[in-house]
Amino acid sequence: MKTYLKIALSVSVLATATACKDTFLEEKPFSAYTPLTLNDSLGFEASLVGLYNHTSTYFSWSSRQGWPSVWQVGTDVANATANQEGVEIPYYNYAQLTPTDGAAARTWDRNYIMINLTNTIINGAEAPTLTGISAGGKARISAEAKFFRGYAYNNLATCFGGVPLITQALTGPKTDFVRAPLADVDKQIVDDLTFAVANLPDIESVKSNSKGKLYGRANKFMAMQLLAEAYLRMGKPDLAETQLQSIISSGRFKLIKNRYGLRSGGAGDYYSDMFVYGNQRRVQGNTEAIWVLEQENPATVVGGITDNPQQRRVWGAAYHNVQGMALSDSTGGRALGRLRLSNWVLYSLYKQGDIRNSQYSIRRRYVYNDPTKPATYGKPVPYAGTDTLFNIAPHTTKWYQFDPNDTFGYAMIKDFILMRLGETYLLLAEAQFKQGKLEAAATSINALRERAFPAYPTVGKVAASDMTLDFILDERVRELIGEENRRMTLMRTKTLVDRAVRLNSNSAVNPLRGLTSTHLLLPIPLNEIQLNKDAVLAQNPGY
Repeated sequence: MKTYLKIALSVSVLATATACKDTFLEEKPFSAYTPLTLNDSLGFEASLVGLYNHTSTYFSWSSRQGWPSVWQVGTDVANATANQEGVEIPYYNYAQLTPTDGAAARTWDRNYIMINLTNTIINGAEAPTLTGISAGGKARISAEAKFFRGYAYNNLATCFGGVPLITQALTGPKTDFVRAPLADVDKQIVDDLTFAVANLPDIESVKSNSKGKLYGRANKFMAMQLLAEAYLRMGKPDLAETQLQSIISSGRFKLIKNRYGLRSGGAGDYYSDMFVYGNQRRVQGNTEAIWVLEQENPATVVGGITDNPQQRRVWGAAYHNVQGMALSDSTGGRALGRLRLSNWVLYSLYKQGDIRNSQYSIRRRYVYNDPTKPATYGKPVPYAGTDTLFNIAPHTTKWYQFDPNDTFGYAMIKDFILMRLGETYLLLAEAQFKQGKLEAAATSINALRERAFPAYPTVGKVAASDMTLDFILDERVRELIGEENRRMTLMRTKTLVDRAVRLNSNSAVNPLRGLTSTHLLLPIPLNEIQLNKDAVLAQNPGY
């Protein structure tokens, strides 16, 4: 049976119907997301857990290892290296970004699968025939699913603008989708996230199991932060500020200002401690963590990761290609250097004394570490020549991860910190700036800079006169390099063209070219348009 439009892709995975009607082929799909399974709390719980598994596929696409680069290169923060994979090429050579682009199709696909999964859960929880679950229980189920539906629609609105709006689960092919106005999509996002804020638990009231509280599950502060970001995109900074102030004033989260965790007695600092695997979760001491997508080593937990995440291999340097260098924990495991931080980030962004630019967070130099090469062992690796472009390129250490039982390290096994308090302050500063509250915006930025500069306020303190959108976006890089989806931030703020051209047009390898205002949105995938045979799915202008 041929399926139409990848909006309906999840139907091929999840639907109860098949093309064959012979009774001996009929199945009862009790392990799928179907009305047959969503009739008690266990069925809903299994389906909700599945949303987290699907979320992990947003960050993992190992058959296209350049996927993490798509969201960074061709912006102000990074460039593809000579060791690029390929899927990222249209995102710095923008003339190649067309409706047949694979990354745009992947973005559409992941989000619409999420929408169909959540619709199935929401429709089931709201069905009048559902008994045995209290009204409060139904609301909590719907709230968790609506958070993820709001997440998916906000991604789509940021990347594509107005898109087909679907709130009922698809159970068969559909070929007459039309794009809803962006205002309608935004209303759905606000409705979903407002419901989630009202009905999701406090982070300290999340479900528990035999090992303790399940801090990785959705909490109301996750919904608040996502709603605030959506409000900023919609041009409603006053509403965004309300959500962000509620997170900060809750007292549930604190900026990390002291060493903690697994390496607190060794080399490092309190900022870099946050990104050590084993330190990233709230239960592990990370008091900034609002949403951590937890991953486990599949050698010990079946299904602990999804599709071999590539962040370490993309962001790190390919130092193992240098004679005298050996794979190790202190050097971050095996990486391929598929992207390199821009010259602006490396040489112009950070002020002297900023702990976020310490050797523990931005690695700029290596020491030969292979004891079988005594002639060089212990000596500095010369920083010169083409090796600086990816073999020993300066890079963020946030994705370091080394498994001595798997030194090749095809998969990165590390948690994804998707929301933390540091970004809450940055979003708050943006909301305040956009309302003309410059003193308040400076105060929000200084909350981070007090943590970042040991000599604060002598060094690092900023004033109201320093507050511009560019400064706040600069500060996002200082705080969130390697964490944020930089492309989506610049698309959301409509600053991609100016900042990428102004700050990152001087790469010696794979330079930025062809970027125009067209690229503030991605192309609607051509395959979606062609399969939508019974209605017009309009393309974005310029494609």
